Amino acid sequence: MKRQTTIAILMSTLALAACHKKDKPADAPTVEAPAAATAPAPAAPAPAVAQTEAQEEMARKQALLDYGTMEDKYLNDPKGQWAATAKASTTFGDDNGKEPSESSVARNVVGPSDDRSWTNNNQDKGFDWLEVGYAKPVNATELRVIFPSGEGVEAVSKVELQDTDGKWNTIWSGISDVKQDRRGNRTWFVRTFDKTAYKVKGAKITIANNVQHGYKNVEAVQLVGE
Repeated sequence: MKRQTTIAILMSTLALAACHKKDKPADAPTVEAPAAATAPAPAAPAPAVAQTEAQEEMARKQALLDYGTMEDKYLNDPKGQWAATAKASTTFGDDNGKEPSESSVARNVVGPSDDRSWTNNNQDKGFDWLEVGYAKPVNATELRVIFPSGEGVEAVSKVELQDTDGKWNTIWSGISDVKQDRRGNRTWFVRTFDKTAYKVKGAKITIANNVQHGYKNVEAVQLVGE
């Protein structure tokens, strides 16, 4: 009887162990992550094609021709007129009441481009201005200022027009986007605007001296209109 009881207990134990073994979940299979896609390497920039000396010379001559065409259009514009009077805030050499040289005075701006110019007396401080008048008041559309060799063209900060009643109207102010034009001996500062409803008899160009250091020179100022 004791033996039978022992055998029964042993068989129950084995059955219970087998049942637990069946209930144990199988290990989940290992899933490998997909390999990251490899980005294609950027294409190498195409090597610059060097110009031959002949091509460089042709490009240089084309730039000169373009400049000459532009300048001829301005100089011979039938709707353009040159300043008849001129005055300025300062003149080179007028320190302490001294008489400045004729080569620097504002009246050199009067008339068309002739290689004579006005030179201010400040290199890097304050503001200077050049004021010009015209013989025939017009409804204006453009103002052109000639800077010999580009000296001062980057320092222009404001352009005003004067109507026949003497009122000044600002048509532009800010930082000059004009750089020295190395194609020729003159750099043209040009501002185009909608035709004025009033007749223009004068113009005033203000220069911020610290924006472009050095003395500023203006050769002529042309007003366009009809």
